[in-house]
Amino acid sequence: MKLEKDFYERPDVVQISRDLIGKILCTRMEGRFTSAMITETEAYCGRNDRACHANDELRTARTEVMYGPGGVAYVYLCYGIHHLFNVVTNRKGLADAVLIRAVKPVEGNGIILDRRGRDTITPQISNGPGKLSQALGIQTLHSGTPLRGKLIWIEDRQVHISANQIGSGPRIGIEYAGDHAKRPWRFYLKNSKWVSR
Repeated sequence: MKLEKDFYERPDVVQISRDLIGKILCTRMEGRFTSAMITETEAYCGRNDRACHANDELRTARTEVMYGPGGVAYVYLCYGIHHLFNVVTNRKGLADAVLIRAVKPVEGNGIILDRRGRDTITPQISNGPGKLSQALGIQTLHSGTPLRGKLIWIEDRQVHISANQIGSGPRIGIEYAGDHAKRPWRFYLKNSKWVSR
């Protein structure tokens, strides 16, 4: 079942980030269906979070989608190469988002291998945010896509993940954010090979 809009519009982006662990990210690009279980996320808050692109009401052409209602995709280009997929959360105007950092392929493995130019499904296929976007066919042109439509959506397939199966720690690659980088807003499935580190 696709996640409902009210899942994304809750006010606590950190809780949503944790709750996304174990959910199934699905895409149907050019008629080709793929899916993968979310194994790692990071929360970003639009207020008082120097690591967030929209911190303290910063508005740019790129971040404008973050100010829309929760439940849409925010996809941006990192280093001019990697398309990074985020889930916009909270109410319109607040600009919170969850970066999906890693996934474990579930369906469409042949398509995923083809997109990644690989022969075998291993964690290196999708254990990083740029890798998973390539694997699932997500690009910056999909920024603003509703997450209850036919291109990109997230399902709850009743995979039970207990609280003690989820680890947390500082977010990765945001040293510029100073002490805000130390917030334990990265969540991951413990003992999984399908995480970025």
